[in-house]
Amino acid sequence: MKFVDEFRDPEMAKNALDRIHALVKEIPKAQQQPLQIMEVCGGHTHSIFRYGLEELLPKEIELVHGPGCPVCVLPMGRVDDCVAIAEQPDVIFTTFGDAMRVPGSKKSLQDAKAAGCDVRMVYSPMDALNIARQHPDKRVVFFGLGFETTMPSTALTIKQAEKEGIENFYLFCNHITIIPTIKAILDSPDMYIDGFLGPGHVSMVIGEAPYRFIAASYQRPLIIAGFEPLDVLQSLVMLLEQLRDGKAEIENQYKRIVPDGGNHAALKAVGEIFELREFFEWRGLGSIDHSGVQIKAAYARFDAEREFALPNVNIADPKSCQCGEVLKGVIKPWQCKVFGKQCTPETPLGALMVSTEGACSAYYSYGKIDHQQLDR
Repeated sequence: MKFVDEFRDPEMAKNALDRIHALVKEIPKAQQQPLQIMEVCGGHTHSIFRYGLEELLPKEIELVHGPGCPVCVLPMGRVDDCVAIAEQPDVIFTTFGDAMRVPGSKKSLQDAKAAGCDVRMVYSPMDALNIARQHPDKRVVFFGLGFETTMPSTALTIKQAEKEGIENFYLFCNHITIIPTIKAILDSPDMYIDGFLGPGHVSMVIGEAPYRFIAASYQRPLIIAGFEPLDVLQSLVMLLEQLRDGKAEIENQYKRIVPDGGNHAALKAVGEIFELREFFEWRGLGSIDHSGVQIKAAYARFDAEREFALPNVNIADPKSCQCGEVLKGVIKPWQCKVFGKQCTPETPLGALMVSTEGACSAYYSYGKIDHQQLDR
């Protein structure tokens, strides 16, 4: 396949859907209760909603929207730390666009920018490094976000800054890791997942091997999936075939992008710059051991957490906001009490309504919403 249209072919989609409808009838458990299938990545969530896939699936399948959106799981206290850094008079704070509007306890980075702070949107950490070159009299901070997908570019930027001897560039590191997160979901007492659609972009870096414990220790299948409609449907076929046959294996549907062994050069760069934190706080999921990374001591001079005095306070989400329950798949976005009312893309209360990968944003943008029902 060479062209996008081939991944959206209606006839092939119909064939895949027919296969899915046939397979669920061969799975005894599906006749008693819906199969809980979690798409870990927010990119999959948006594809599912954008192309209306959820409505085409049989009632025996219930898709659970997972926590694979790094902006969505950012706790409110870390946003407050960002604002505290940005409010320093000699700082240029740089960030990806998604993070600009994530609410802190008092304000967002966008609010800080409106109040006069020098907050700039960038497309890569290298953009931030270039700003540091242009403004040697300023401390330039890059807000490092993302799973293993974006870690390599941040690591390589730190290496470049060291090579050039740039002394005014800092990283506020909030990079997180996917494997401990999936384990926390599997260990959660309030939910049961029958199988996973694994994150394609993360897997492009880490490969297939890190997921094997899911099959070996928890007897759950996981399919590394691409993001086009036919990718998602084919991955569901592969997953259902395993459930029918009583198997639990890790399979790679996204072979055109994901090598089995991952990207060795990327992993080497990440290993050189970062080390695991003892624990990291996640919105909605609480503290998860070894789920985040920090800068190694050898590169400590680039660490914003060492350079700046930060509030570093854990702050609970507003009681009305149910981001945590949505992130864990306990409720659907539309079941949140403030969804589409107080919380909209224009007036977000939680990160899931802000991020382009957030489940609430996806459902609001592409879901069939009865606004009259929401207003009641």
